Amino acid sequence: MPTTTAAPTTATAASEVRARLGALALLVAALAGCGATSAPPRHAPARASPPPADQRATPAGFAWLRPAPAPRAWPLARLPSGAAALSYPRGWRPLAGDPGTRSAALVARDGTIAGYLNLTPRMGEERRRGWARFRLRHNAGEGNRDIVLVASARRLRFRDGRGSCVIDRYRTGRHRYREIACLVAGRRATTVVVGAALPSQWAALGPPIERAISSLET
Repeated sequence: MPTTTAAPTTATAASEVRARLGALALLVAALAGCGATSAPPRHAPARASPPPADQRATPAGFAWLRPAPAPRAWPLARLPSGAAALSYPRGWRPLAGDPGTRSAALVARDGTIAGYLNLTPRMGEERRRGWARFRLRHNAGEGNRDIVLVASARRLRFRDGRGSCVIDRYRTGRHRYREIACLVAGRRATTVVVGAALPSQWAALGPPIERAISSLET
């Protein structure tokens, strides 16, 4: 009799153990399946989307370009066509130039142009793509020598559009200059804006020239 009553108890215990092991195996399999579903494939790691163009790093040499109006006290030079306008620092004076253009300069007592700003409508040959090469060739065609490219950039943001810019150095017959030249396609027109100064005066005249170029409306 003892063996008869013990057998059902042992069988029941074994059955319960098998049932629990089976349930545990199902749970482990389910968890493993969930993990496999959520884990990304090893051969295709997730990549972050690139930042918008306006949030990317500013090209070297052009961190100064911050489109904004110039100080209210600065005079305004506007093209005769009305298609573009540029503010220039107080104390600078307008200069006569080619028809349809506007220029202003800071002239030293000996007549040397220490600083210079110019607005010119696009003449038809200028393009934002390849602008740096075009500008350097233009300077050479004007008789400038020892031309050195410092920096160039495309797709720069201006107040009313986008532009390509070049920074270079060159020597005229008597003086050396550092120049910023930009071709800007705006809402009304495409315009060339140029600022230059004697390298020895750049620490003082460079910031207002950069501020003036940043104020361009076209």
